[in-house]
Amino acid sequence: MKVTDHIKNAKKTLFSFEILPPLKGKSIESIYEGIDNLLEFDPKFIDVTYHRQEYVYKKHANGLLEKVSVRKRPGTVGICAAIKNKYNIDTVPHLICGGFTRDETENALIDLHFLGIHNVLLLRGDAIKTEKDFVPNPNGHNYALDLVKQVVNMNAGVYMDDDLVDVAHTNFCAGVAGYPEKHFEAPNFESDLKYLKAKVDAGADYIVTQLFFDNSKYFAFVDKCRAAGINVPIIPGLKPLTTKSQVKVLPSIFNIDIPFDLTEAINKCKDDKEAKIVGVEWGAAQAAELIKHNVPCLHFYTMGKGESTHNIAKLVY
Repeated sequence: MKVTDHIKNAKKTLFSFEILPPLKGKSIESIYEGIDNLLEFDPKFIDVTYHRQEYVYKKHANGLLEKVSVRKRPGTVGICAAIKNKYNIDTVPHLICGGFTRDETENALIDLHFLGIHNVLLLRGDAIKTEKDFVPNPNGHNYALDLVKQVVNMNAGVYMDDDLVDVAHTNFCAGVAGYPEKHFEAPNFESDLKYLKAKVDAGADYIVTQLFFDNSKYFAFVDKCRAAGINVPIIPGLKPLTTKSQVKVLPSIFNIDIPFDLTEAINKCKDDKEAKIVGVEWGAAQAAELIKHNVPCLHFYTMGKGESTHNIAKLVY
């Protein structure tokens, strides 16, 4: 079922979460363990992130260095299929621009269509560590908007190869990212909103937000989206704080503000164990207020660690 259909049919705020594929060579069992711990909250869909290639330098016996492309977390499509098969829960694979050609993206979408997976979250993706700015793959997409257009085309039966006849129409529900505190590369919020509207106008079906810790930022974001003519569901994305260092690290990574009260509470913690408790308390208060405002779904970024998400959900669902 499509994410938008789950939202349409819901009688209360839904619960969903995002997971990371395991590192190459690791078992999928860690994924199952994380999901098992959250099943009691009836997740309607589970997001699985996609990771582009990175480059490492391999030293040979002769002393020369070879630049080698590696993908540290492969398996997004396979994990989505495995989750769907094991739990009968809809999955939302992430598709990104970076590291993929348009043909590779089309092939991934064909695989997903064959597997009966009809939801995708379309993202540009970040620059790799060895590049200062995002660099698209040759013959790849520059922006998430381009991914949206490709998915919409395939839904209409338009493929990369113009010579195909009697083609199957795909049936994807396309999600895109929204930034209540603006994308870090956007010169201002208004420009960021303009690009978001372009994705929705091109056919994106729903928006899931970047993480935030101040609900007023989300409410203001929704109001500005509605005023701009963006009327698709806007799902808030939440991530509970789990360590003391995150009050310093997360703002620089995600271009977000952490409220003064939360910062003070975390700074008073003696260790990460206490910080995790504070993170759950703050996250539960956030979640309860959002539910009170009838948001369509609470979407949790677990980063492969679902304990805090479980503790929050236990308090509000």
